[in-house]
Amino acid sequence: MHSSHFDARCRRRAALLALLLAAASSGAQTFPSKPVEFVVHSGPGGGPDQFARVVTEIITKEKLLPQPVNVNNRTGGGGAIAFNFIKSKHGDPHYILGVGTGTLLAVAARPDTDLGLENFTPLAFFGLDAQVVAVAADSKYTNVRELIEAARREPNTQSAGVTSATGFGRQVLFLMERDLGAKFKSVIFKSGMDAALAVVGGHVLLTTENISETMPLVEGGRLRLLAVTTDKRAAVATAVPTMKEMGYPIVTGTGRGFAMPAGVPREAVVTMEAVLKRVHEHPAWKDFARRNAYEDIYMNGADFARYLARNREEMIVFLTGVGFIQKPK
Repeated sequence: MHSSHFDARCRRRAALLALLLAAASSGAQTFPSKPVEFVVHSGPGGGPDQFARVVTEIITKEKLLPQPVNVNNRTGGGGAIAFNFIKSKHGDPHYILGVGTGTLLAVAARPDTDLGLENFTPLAFFGLDAQVVAVAADSKYTNVRELIEAARREPNTQSAGVTSATGFGRQVLFLMERDLGAKFKSVIFKSGMDAALAVVGGHVLLTTENISETMPLVEGGRLRLLAVTTDKRAAVATAVPTMKEMGYPIVTGTGRGFAMPAGVPREAVVTMEAVLKRVHEHPAWKDFARRNAYEDIYMNGADFARYLARNREEMIVFLTGVGFIQKPK
């Protein structure tokens, strides 16, 4: 082969490689090319909504993205409306799901939903929003042991407000029923705040929803916390014992994080992971986490994916126990 022909071929290959690299570089710079939508499965004021809004406010204030960001509440179907919407945006990184792990895992564990974890690209885990056992401030119950004993003596007469038949609030009731012999009547509300207000109004006896949603009413003297499901006492409620302290080994809570649809460009994932890491380090997030009693834990996308996979197995045990899915054969 003549050297001139060889040189010409090398130049053509080099030119092609340069074009491919330029295209890849250009593609990496196109995200975001339009406004970014944070999709939330709860209504305004709920824990997932508050979480998404503080994060988008920080992104906007610090100009961490060159495009606007907004929150879109897509409620209904126990989270399935929001999750199906994200699933339908396969490959588009401009739609970001605000993940409440209990709701997502419950839907993902059900074979009838076709909403397995493979439909989502985890980005970051921000913290754990613990569950509580809370009653009205003037309730006759002053500790969780009294409440459990009453639910043993008179099963299904103690009504509990939860946000989902398959969420972590309901899981706390399930664990008390399975392990302690109590039996509660669960009543579903649109948000944890609605459930807490129902307790204040005397419509239900207690709620086992998130501490972030109950603390405003606790601080206002309208709710009383009997216990928290953290491993250690919550910083915002140091006088309140954990369930473990009371002799009940129940440690659980709603993880808060974000995910994109499946099939999105890796460059967009890297960009958004970096943005969310900066948000998690921001003083406004730290203040929000402290005020809402979050266990402030950060995981990147890969670690968050592993966390979801592990907890999916526990969710299957719970859903099987309450009859939502059949035991695997």
